[in-house]
Amino acid sequence: MKLVLNNLVLRPHEREGKLLKICAQKLHAPVKEFRILKKSLDARDKGDIHWVYSVECSDREERREESVFAKISCPQPRVYIAGSGPAGLFCALRLLDHGIRPVLLERGKTVEERIKDVENFRAGGALDAGSNVQFGEGGAGTFSDGKLNTQTNSPLNRDVLGLFVRFGAPAEIAYLNKPHIGSDNLRKIVSAMRNYILALGGEVRFSSALTDVEIKDGKLSAVSVNGEREEADELVLAVGHSARDTFEMLLSRGFLIEQKPFAVGVRVEHLQSEIGKAQYGSGYLALPPADYKLVSHAGERAVFTFCMCPGGVVIPAASEEGGVVTNGMSNYARDERNANSALIAQVIPSDFGSEHPLAGVQFQRKLERAAFCAAGGNYLAPVQLMGDFLAGKESYYFGSVHPSYARGTAFAPLESYLPPVVVSSLRAGIPDMARRFSVFSAFDAVLTGVESRTSSPVRIVRDENFRAAGKEGVYPCGEGCGYAGGITSAAADGLRIAETIARKYLL
Repeated sequence: MKLVLNNLVLRPHEREGKLLKICAQKLHAPVKEFRILKKSLDARDKGDIHWVYSVECSDREERREESVFAKISCPQPRVYIAGSGPAGLFCALRLLDHGIRPVLLERGKTVEERIKDVENFRAGGALDAGSNVQFGEGGAGTFSDGKLNTQTNSPLNRDVLGLFVRFGAPAEIAYLNKPHIGSDNLRKIVSAMRNYILALGGEVRFSSALTDVEIKDGKLSAVSVNGEREEADELVLAVGHSARDTFEMLLSRGFLIEQKPFAVGVRVEHLQSEIGKAQYGSGYLALPPADYKLVSHAGERAVFTFCMCPGGVVIPAASEEGGVVTNGMSNYARDERNANSALIAQVIPSDFGSEHPLAGVQFQRKLERAAFCAAGGNYLAPVQLMGDFLAGKESYYFGSVHPSYARGTAFAPLESYLPPVVVSSLRAGIPDMARRFSVFSAFDAVLTGVESRTSSPVRIVRDENFRAAGKEGVYPCGEGCGYAGGITSAAADGLRIAETIARKYLL
């Protein structure tokens, strides 16, 4: 007999092995099969914090069969994937399931080389415009917390989690309410995926940028890689949200591109210990590093936290000369001194000052260059204390929270680089958030700018068959093209596009 048991409770000090005893009591028999379906922490009552589980168990061993994908029997199509972030990698993996061996193009370097370039930049070295937090194997998500929770409800999400586990992610991500991998684990997983693609006959090319797309009679005929023409049957555009030159090229080739709203602001840092105490009380050390998620509609624009990294650091994430960009990163242990999160407000196309399809790109660039100048150059980041920002005063010293941005910081008010509507919305939103989470508005919390790459500023329009409008054989995919928001949804979109391509050759 197989049962799904919900609302099973364990205290923080109890081991998960106790769940087996609970299930055996329900089955009135020894448990032969046991699987955790969901695990979440209930901290609503600080005097009674506990884990809540849903499990599937059985008193007999079930026969498991490997899933079988239909394989193509026709000659190999020439399928190119531009970009090796989650969308591109997962697209390649699923194509291989169907026997299609893609060519994966990555303008940056291998993850091993990329780590060295990113660390060199963090330590004060030169920016490599082709190998940085935005560009390189694994995409921008490789230098993040590796959060896999998503607002989407696609059945492909479970496939995404299963593939991550298959290539080395902790098994718990398949059932945790807020799964995360950690940047340190992501690097190993990305490398394992690359080796698998190569072992099955796929091709992975580094320092290989998509530089042109050739369309004849409304259909893809060729791509250019670093300026060299190659015939192609299918092209997946998994280029990421920072591929600004690619957006320009596609626009010049007649692709339909739309402006898209996104959000900008700063990273906010608190002591992780203070977040833990506020969320869990005095017993916070016995529990996982605490997080938070806040939203306010008190100002002219919605203000919200995003990409919260418990026990993490704020990292320099520029990809162009003369601009400051910040992002947040945590390793799996989440054991750094500070917590950080994006604190951002919505911006809409009317803020961009132009109806040009790429006006949002220029809007981002303007903020990034303003932040660079506000901090005095050399990729220092502008910072201000929370209390001084709310009071409209300049900052001169740090309190208990010191910024983790490794290249260095300089005091500068948010007004010196953010649009007035964002500044005023943040000033209204922060006190509103603090009414629900008082520690959030701590005077010495540090605001570091600028957070500008929250999502793509464009959408490359695609039709009901996921093809670029009027361009047979080209598939805009993932976050960069405006169809995802985060690792899981981008990876799921990659799987979706792979299935669409495979169906063409399985019929």
